[in-house]
Order: sequence, then structure tokens, then C-alpha cells
Amino acid sequence: MESVLENKLMILYKEEMISFLKSHPEHFDEAIQLAISDKQPFAWRAAFLLVGSIEENDNRIQKHIKSIVNCIQEKEDGHQRELLKILDKVNISEKYEGQVFNICMNLWEQINKQPSVRITAFKFIVKIAKRHPELSKEINFLTQDHYLESLSPGVKRSIEKIIQELDQQRA
Repeated sequence: MESVLENKLMILYKEEMISFLKSHPEHFDEAIQLAISDKQPFAWRAAFLLVGSIEENDNRIQKHIKSIVNCIQEKEDGHQRELLKILDKVNISEKYEGQVFNICMNLWEQINKQPSVRITAFKFIVKIAKRHPELSKEINFLTQDHYLESLSPGVKRSIEKIIQELDQQRA
């Protein structure tokens, strides 16, 4: 039997789901648990809902970072993307930063992955590299042609813009 939240995830549009979760914060922990679970179709939808519902550096996410990080690699493409987006909205301690960097490197290097997952991972790599300049050499390696060939022209342009901004900051 579906929970109230599971039902809402299936029948409401995004803005309605966000409004529901904001007006019923008692369902927040259930949303987190669903988001890190394998209970489809609810898991991906819960992660998607959380991305739209949480604030920057939302304290409610902090205690779940380890669980989110530990489950990303097991998920399907779109689910991975939404979990990374959740992590992107919060401050990740150095304890998990290396692990997230490695996960994102792994996702980026899988050229058969959905471009939306790969660019989300790439953005995270760049974000971490900005805090750790010694990693910036990795970025040049990651933009070799064989990594970009499977991307759409729009995603390639986004990558090029990110690289230009990074180069300007380095200069």
C-alpha cells in the first residue's frame, strides 16, 4: 500500500509536489529515505522532489550525506543526476568530497551515460576542483575529444563555457 507521500509523488506535478512537501514537513525524512532507496518509481521522484524543495545548505540534508553518497553508484542515470543535484545544494565536508569527486569522475568517464548525468557530474568535478586547485589538471584531461564525442551540441557548448570560466579564474 502506498504512503501519502508515495501517492503524491505519482499524481502531482512538480510544483504541487514541492508545495505539498513544504506544507507537510513531517514527510521530509520519508522523502529522503525514498530518494536513497531502490523503491521505484518513487525513489527517483523523491530525489527530484527534494532537489526542488531544499534550500541552499539545507541542514536537514546534512545527516543524510553519507547515505546519499554511498548509494549514488548503484542507481540508474536519472536517479544519479538528481542525487548529485541534492549534494550540490549542500556543503559537503572534506570527508566526503574525495568520494564524491571519484564518483563524478567515474560517471563522467562513462561515455554511454546520459549527457545530463555526465554534465551534472562534470559540474561537480569543477566545483570541487575550484576548492582544490591541484585537481584542475584533471579538468583538461576530462575534456579530450573522446569524452565529448557522445554529447549533444548544447551540452558540449555548456562544457566549453565552464572551461572558459575556469580558465579565466585561473588567469
